[in-house]
Amino acid sequence: MDLDEYDYLEKAVEPPVPSTNGAGEKDRSSRRRSSAGGGRDLEERGSKRPRSGEDRERHRSGRDREDGKEKVREKDRDFSVPSEDEAHDMTSNKNDASDEMESSCSFQRHVSHVLTNDEVTALLKQKNKYKWEMPAVDIPKSKWVGTGENMQGAPDDPFVDVKGKLRDHWQNTLSDNLNSRLRFFSLCNSYRDIMHCNKKPFYLKGSKVDSSTMDAYIMHALSHVHRTRDVVIKNDAKLRNDANTDILDDNLYRDQGFTRPKVLFLLPLKSIARRVVKRLIQLSPLTQKDNAMGLFKKEFDESDDEEETENSSKPADFNLLFAGDVEDHFLFGIKYTKKSVKLYSNFYASDIIVASPLALKLKIDGGEDVKKKGHAKENDSDFLSSIEIVVVDHADVISMQNWSHLHSVLEQLNQLPSKEHVANVMRIRPWYLDQHARYYRQTIVLSSYLTPEMNALFNGSCSNYEGKVKLVTEFTGVLPKIQLEVRQVYERFDASSVGESDDARFDYFCTRVYPKIQESDEGGVLLFVSSYFEYIRMSNFLKSQDASFCRIGEATSQPDISRARLWFFEGQKKILLYSERSHFFHRYKIRGGHHLVVYSLPGRKDFYPELVNMLGESPNPKCNVLFSPLDILKLERIVGTSSARRLISSDKSMFVFC
Repeated sequence: MDLDEYDYLEKAVEPPVPSTNGAGEKDRSSRRRSSAGGGRDLEERGSKRPRSGEDRERHRSGRDREDGKEKVREKDRDFSVPSEDEAHDMTSNKNDASDEMESSCSFQRHVSHVLTNDEVTALLKQKNKYKWEMPAVDIPKSKWVGTGENMQGAPDDPFVDVKGKLRDHWQNTLSDNLNSRLRFFSLCNSYRDIMHCNKKPFYLKGSKVDSSTMDAYIMHALSHVHRTRDVVIKNDAKLRNDANTDILDDNLYRDQGFTRPKVLFLLPLKSIARRVVKRLIQLSPLTQKDNAMGLFKKEFDESDDEEETENSSKPADFNLLFAGDVEDHFLFGIKYTKKSVKLYSNFYASDIIVASPLALKLKIDGGEDVKKKGHAKENDSDFLSSIEIVVVDHADVISMQNWSHLHSVLEQLNQLPSKEHVANVMRIRPWYLDQHARYYRQTIVLSSYLTPEMNALFNGSCSNYEGKVKLVTEFTGVLPKIQLEVRQVYERFDASSVGESDDARFDYFCTRVYPKIQESDEGGVLLFVSSYFEYIRMSNFLKSQDASFCRIGEATSQPDISRARLWFFEGQKKILLYSERSHFFHRYKIRGGHHLVVYSLPGRKDFYPELVNMLGESPNPKCNVLFSPLDILKLERIVGTSSARRLISSDKSMFVFC
């Protein structure tokens, strides 16, 4: 078997035969780390680890005596013989850099550090206090703030930690566009958790900026995968040259996780996944790529997802985002060998997993088997146990789908596997056995805007011991995009906590806003809500009041939508209840509106001027906006950071923009 297949985690090795020597077992137990109990869990599953050469020989003999196990021995022997190309690569690697340089690279520094119990306790107790900042080059009015050690910007040579083949290929492929990628690549290469909440996406005429960020995290993922592969191959060679080496005496040989997959890309749509995978293959320095896109081209739309539809009544960003395949259910693995990349590989044989939160959540819950076979399958999410880098791209689009799926997926990462999948448990890194893997996992969240849910996810589900980096931006607002002369009244209500804000908003609307709507004879009230919960709550309230209203939500059928738009335009219904998700997925231009009531501000700042501009046909347009101090993230994107601070801190509770 050629080492090209790089399947050191695929070998079907039987559990070692437990030693009958009580003293030997006690000695082995003393060598295990006991801080978190992960090693004990593996031991209970029958994973007794042989220590001495005599024990290993007894283990081999016992396995050989079992029927049908000779093939496993043959596979192990084939794996241990390197090809000439592999031997040449290993020699070249020695010439490229010394062992000292390898040990000082960011990858080796990150994975070699072993957290103590005191450090873990401190991580659990510490609050996110951003102590330092540095300018965010090429991002207007923005800066990076972070925890942990201060970063001094990009190093002189950002590729100092990158393997030779990758570095040469990237320099040839990217050429003049390389510098724009290096800044974010250097940030990723620090192995800190990253929240980039002001990324200009490709569909908002930010194709170059979006591609630059995408290239940077893909380069980082490829570098991590290749580093992991090289470490294992080098250690295999050392162990072959010295058969008497005791792995347990040297953490250098503990270079693996429970399973093979190390990188997880979470993306909202197939069209976006196609962009990422296509670029991933382009940035891979492989000689065999022709067959990689076979099934992928059939499953994913090949149309140009950045080509704007002509003569469309929809906004340009809508056409670009939804031009390709908008399916939100996909899950597949990508496997790298020395010469090729293979898509749709077995999850446990893959290096990278590409998925939508929905598909991965169904996989975790066994939902696919419920659909196909009518009964749930046993939970099979062990391939997520050793994920070391997670990239959540276009998190703002995911928030328009189902944010709880993303949260559930992240909670499932780095759990102890239910079964044994690794070839050699003695080579598992100690922090996996100690159940500390989540403190080593790097999470990169990319979005065009920030929400409280993203903040909660970043603060609660990201616990990287290296620290965190977050982008902070000063906004100018989008009020200049309003094309009408309309009086916009912002009304502030008080909410002491997040838990009370929904009820406080609802009470304010019922007592201060709705009575005025009810008393007025004028119709054309466009009532906008940002969340599904608010949409249901407001719909029930209007029903209880016997109000004349119609509604358009994300689940409304097309006939009902057409009927509601017609009734509202003709004045047959006084109120139209309209949700942000419906506007995101359809971008309707509602006609017949005279009075816009923004029950809750939209997360996407460009939606606000679009809604106000819908009043263009009204002779006397009016606009009322409800907000609380807890809406600061939405408010500053719409009215600007400085104006938002004044609205929050002022003694007055009503403000007018014209």
